Amino acid sequence: MPILVTGAAGFIGYHLAARLLARGGRVIGIDNFNAYYPPALKEDRVADLTARFGDAFRPLRVDFADADALDAALAGVDFGSIAHLGAQPGVRYSIDNPRAYARANLLGHLNMLEVARHRAVPMVYASSSSVYGGNASTPFRVEDRVDHPVSLYAATKKADELMSETYAHLYRIPLTGLRFFTVYGPWGRPDMAPWLFTSAILEGRPIRVFNHGRMRRDFTYIDDIVSGVVACLDNPPPDDGAPKAGGSTAPHRLYNIGNNRSEALTDFIAAIEQACGRSAIRDLQPMQPGDVPETYADISAIADELGYAPTTDIASGIPRFVAWFRAYHGI
Repeated sequence: MPILVTGAAGFIGYHLAARLLARGGRVIGIDNFNAYYPPALKEDRVADLTARFGDAFRPLRVDFADADALDAALAGVDFGSIAHLGAQPGVRYSIDNPRAYARANLLGHLNMLEVARHRAVPMVYASSSSVYGGNASTPFRVEDRVDHPVSLYAATKKADELMSETYAHLYRIPLTGLRFFTVYGPWGRPDMAPWLFTSAILEGRPIRVFNHGRMRRDFTYIDDIVSGVVACLDNPPPDDGAPKAGGSTAPHRLYNIGNNRSEALTDFIAAIEQACGRSAIRDLQPMQPGDVPETYADISAIADELGYAPTTDIASGIPRFVAWFRAYHGI
């Protein structure tokens, strides 16, 4: 059976679709190609999948936050599971555009839960490390309390987890929520640090370094992220009444997917400088609203249960991104 992937024109969705297709599967990809960042990049991702995999990839242009349009698009379409990766991303954008998050991340997530319920299929969905807020205890564990989000984006992702718990309890739908930690790699998002820093360094423009560089992130390479998503798609949680990762006794698990190391932002910038062959001009800035000084994933749950083991550090991952960036832009 095909797998339904939402956000298939997005960064992680594109790479997941490619992995599933490369192993001989079929993918139905949903995306609304919104303009949060230039839609041309999304069009290029979909064009790449179509060129490489032909009819095995079926893109559907639909907004999953529109229940009627979603139902119409999926009428007569069969699939065996769902990877719900589509969302309105971005911490800082949520401060100025809150309604976009309510629509895509709350209403949209509910619509996808309804699809999973009525089709009786398991679903893996994207949460975020942002749910941990200003958690001072590291590494972040799925057992930690996450009741104090510092951005609306984080609050919507926590709400998605709560809605999913309710659906798993009421309807016994196998659901897996994945808290992604700072994903980077080829075909990445233009609003994220690797793209912003690489573009600025190559063009000789300053890069904005928040909290005066005193920040740490669990930077996770896209191939490692996708390996974790695929493992979860292949292994839905059982409805056996036993406690799952995250504490649920319903068929609902929560996993961190990160690189299991916290890297200094200054080291990340140095890796980009080395890959670009140029030094950055640093514009030191204060901490931004909604941001946190450190993220660090405890991945023991998904490692023990599904064998997840990230293999790419920034020393090898960053040069791959910069090489792709140069090729994509012809520089």
